[in-house]
Amino acid sequence: MWNRDERDGEGARLEPVSRQADEPRGARTCIGPAVVIKGAVISTEDLVIDGCVEGTIELSGHCLTVSEGASIKAELVGRIITIGGAVTGNIAASEKVAIRATASVDGDIRAPRVAVSEGSIVRGRIETERPEGTSAEIEEGFPLAV
Repeated sequence: MWNRDERDGEGARLEPVSRQADEPRGARTCIGPAVVIKGAVISTEDLVIDGCVEGTIELSGHCLTVSEGASIKAELVGRIITIGGAVTGNIAASEKVAIRATASVDGDIRAPRVAVSEGSIVRGRIETERPEGTSAEIEEGFPLAV
């Protein structure tokens, strides 16, 4: 993160190194267990939350992980959202929502795919949507319930 600038002979001067545009993605930010944020959290990289957030969390195109022990009172938006802690608020994912056994969710969930582990607590509606370009036709021979 820091490079020494030894051109002037001092050797102790540090300068920040910026992330290059051609560096691989995969950077991840963490909100630690001792951190409380009130307001909007908007990130352009994956985010792991171990602390408390109240407001909105928006990670369009990125992954959000709410760790066990984390407490969230916010609207969540992301590509893949994994819940292990307590969430109060609506959740919208463009790809998938995974709710672990340690999670509790009080709010509506909207995503093409939703995985709910045994032991988790979910209060609210779950709405799955077919991703664009997926045919809604029923395969031949698939039994229908009426």
